[in-house]
Amino acid sequence: MGRFRRERLEGILERMKDVRLLVVGDIVLDEYVVGEVDRVSPEAPVPVVHFREEIAVLGGAANVARNVVALGGQADVCSVVGDDAAGERITSLLQEQGIDASYLTVATGRPTTRKTRIVARSQQIVRLDRESLDPPPPAVGRRLAASVERAIPNVAGVVFEDYGKGVLSKQLAAGLMRRFRSAGLPAVVDPKASVTPYRGAAVLKPNLREAERLSGLAIRRPEDLARAAARLRRKLGGGDVVVTKGSQGMTVFEGDGPGLDVPTLAREVFDVQGAGDTAAAALALALRAGAGLVEAAMIANVASGVVVGKVGTATASAREVREMLPQAIAAAQERI
Repeated sequence: MGRFRRERLEGILERMKDVRLLVVGDIVLDEYVVGEVDRVSPEAPVPVVHFREEIAVLGGAANVARNVVALGGQADVCSVVGDDAAGERITSLLQEQGIDASYLTVATGRPTTRKTRIVARSQQIVRLDRESLDPPPPAVGRRLAASVERAIPNVAGVVFEDYGKGVLSKQLAAGLMRRFRSAGLPAVVDPKASVTPYRGAAVLKPNLREAERLSGLAIRRPEDLARAAARLRRKLGGGDVVVTKGSQGMTVFEGDGPGLDVPTLAREVFDVQGAGDTAAAALALALRAGAGLVEAAMIANVASGVVVGKVGTATASAREVREMLPQAIAAAQERI
C-alpha cells in the first residue's frame, strides 16, 4: 500500500523547519503543583499532598505554538493576557521557546487564564481554574486585530485555537477569518463553541465530543460520524474535516469523499492533556510543508502519540516523530 511512504513523510518533516505559522486564540498558563501523598487529612476525607515542586508551562494557543517550534517550525502567537504575574510568566516562557511575545495584547483588569493542577504519583487530584469567559473590551479586540495584521506578511498559515475562554468572540473570529481569506492564508481551526465564524477555513479539527456538540448529532456509528462531518462542512462552507478520536486515531473527511480512518500507534497513555494542541500544530505544519491531508493526519497522529506517553502539557519533537514513523506506517498498512 503506497499511501504512506517513509521517505516522503520524512521529507515533509524536514520541510517543516521552513514553515512559519500564526496561532490565534485563547492562551493559558498551565501550572502543576507536584507532591507525594501518604495519608488522608484528619480534617476531611481528602489526601494530604506534601509539596515537592511547582511547574509552569504554556497552554492553549501558546501550547500550539510551542508544539510548532518543537516540531521544527516557527510560530507567532496573537492572544490576550492579563496585566498580572501569570501574563508576565507566559511572556517569559514564550521568549524561552524563541517565540516573539510582542504580538500579545495586555488587557488591564482581565485575568490571564490559569489552570492549576495538584498532582501526586503522576495522577491529577484536583484542578483550580482562574479565568474570565467574557469577551475582551472592544478596544482590546481592536489591538489584537492590529497585532494579527502585523503578523500576516510573515506567515504561511494560521491555526485558530478556540478554547472558549472569551478571546475569540464570534465577531472577532469572523473578522479575522475574512482577513486571512483575503490574504490567501489557509486556516486550521480547533473549535470549541461554534463553526460558523470560521467559514472559509481549510480544515476543521474537532475531537469526537466536539464534533457531536458542533453538529448537533449523536455519534455512535461510523455513519453517524460521516453525517456529522457533512453537516460541519456545510457550516464551514466547504473545507475538510479531521476528527480526532484519541486511541482510535483520526477520521479524515476530504472534500465530499467518504471518511478515511487513520489509525494511531498503540502506546501506553500517561496523560491526554495537550494532545489536541499537538495534533493541530502538526496538522497545520505538515499541510504547509506540502503534505496531503491524509499524510498530515498520519504525522499528527504520530506526534499526538508521542505526547500522550508523557505526563503534563508536553510536546513532540521532529526526531521523536521520525523515530516512530516506521511503526506507525506498518500499523496503518494493516488497517487502511
